[in-house]
Amino acid sequence: MKNRTSIYILTGLLTFGAVSSCKKDFLERPPLDQLSETTFWKNSNDVYKAVNAIYNQLPGDGIIYEDGASDNAHAQYPWESSATDVSAGTATSVTDAGWSFIDVRRANYFLANADKVTGMDQALLERYKAEVRFLRALFYHRLATKFGNVPLITTVLPLGEENVPRTPKAEVLKFVTDELDAVSKVLPASYSGGKSIEKGRVTKGAALALKARVHLYEGQWQQAVDASSQVMTLGYTLFKVSTEAAIDAKDNYSTWVTFADANDEKKFRLGLRSYEGLFHKANEGNNEVILDRQQIDQKDANFLNTYLPPGTIGGWSSVTPTQELVNSYGSYKTGEAVVPPSPAQRASWYIAKDPNFANEYKNRDPRLYATILFENSPWNAIEDDYKFNWAEGASNMSQTGYNFRKMVDPSIYRDQVDNHANIILIRYAEVLLTYAEAKNEISGPDGTVFDALDAIRIRSGMPVLDRVKYGDKVLLRELIRNERRVELALEGQRYMDIRRWKIAPQVMKTINNIKNTQAQARTWTDKLYLMPVPQKEIDLAKGVLTQNDGY
Repeated sequence: MKNRTSIYILTGLLTFGAVSSCKKDFLERPPLDQLSETTFWKNSNDVYKAVNAIYNQLPGDGIIYEDGASDNAHAQYPWESSATDVSAGTATSVTDAGWSFIDVRRANYFLANADKVTGMDQALLERYKAEVRFLRALFYHRLATKFGNVPLITTVLPLGEENVPRTPKAEVLKFVTDELDAVSKVLPASYSGGKSIEKGRVTKGAALALKARVHLYEGQWQQAVDASSQVMTLGYTLFKVSTEAAIDAKDNYSTWVTFADANDEKKFRLGLRSYEGLFHKANEGNNEVILDRQQIDQKDANFLNTYLPPGTIGGWSSVTPTQELVNSYGSYKTGEAVVPPSPAQRASWYIAKDPNFANEYKNRDPRLYATILFENSPWNAIEDDYKFNWAEGASNMSQTGYNFRKMVDPSIYRDQVDNHANIILIRYAEVLLTYAEAKNEISGPDGTVFDALDAIRIRSGMPVLDRVKYGDKVLLRELIRNERRVELALEGQRYMDIRRWKIAPQVMKTINNIKNTQAQARTWTDKLYLMPVPQKEIDLAKGVLTQNDGY
């Protein structure tokens, strides 16, 4: 997928814009600058290009808006995504939360035509088909989680037969897991690099990890354990650094953390750097990554360095942390939850510039400092002597009083170039969390559950769990849920987590900023468990498509 030459050239072909031709009449030959079914599907390179065109449909930097539609973050610009309306509870049948079958259509078209190529290595062709089947399964899972029942289409539809009714969600997800199980037996565990074996292509691990996610979302605990357990044997590891860059070493965290000694400070700092470095371009493709959307260098930029930082350093503050997300980061010293001040007390201290305001941000989980910009937090990597200060009401500034630094690449910012870092879609930490949650739901805490959770906490510099205290299934369930929130913040998981756990009615409440004034009014109604089918699609389908309840 790096080296994806001609990745966009197939758009017309893959959306059925085929051009017919006459073999006998020279003047009626297909134009040489266009593609047609009679001139394509001739060799393995055609198949290679077609597969890559489907990879191009993978989600990218837009996954941050999934958190903006949850209690983790505020998406302040309604023209950027549907997250603003969804989080506010004002989504209507006009809202388009991602109802699209372009990616499914491309996959179906490929699978219907790839066998036309003659003389191609059959094993390679079967692997390509497995890759495309995985991608189609991923696309369908995203649709089913958002909309519930969706049309299940696995063939190229003839003209005039495009209107297909919605298939029950359970049937769609059965198709998805069956496909993932099948392709996991064909896909390799890794790729060595070079054309057709580029690193970043779909692997056996990706198929099993996505299968584990599907089962987890549906509360199918044993199947989630089985799939995640298989991934845990494939050699993935959590990304860690052993040294700190000189520019990072300038950040003075002794203001924020009471270190016991030099070793304690080193543990904290390396935990912070390991977690934040996971998402930087210099470390892309590390051994924690199971699936990422490959960005083509110098051609295919992501916009995370624009969407996330504050306006004072050129960002838009498009998606910003909520106070509730900040509250979820535990104590670095004890590993336990922290009791925050009341909103009124916090506001009073902030407005009065009282030193007590800073106490809330002291001795917290290193992932807080790696994820969130809070008042006076240091970040020399982005600018020399930089400290975040909230400029309330200024252009492109946060409405909550916080900004994200997770996923922002400071070295790229300093170079004043576009960010081409790959977007991680599935990583090993998620698999460990899936295993821990599902196994705890089946049989309660055991050593394997604690081992999975402790691995994630140790990587980030946090204390391991008290196995006696958390020997209770209910207590451990709540801790696991919070660990998912902290570890996977801004990665698109929280949207579904609050729905599958049925806690959305409690957590999707109006959010205030650090001055305790309203940042966004939010109202939850149960129709929001599913997104609306866009009315325009119902109209085009002449009533074959039906609407979800409440819209």
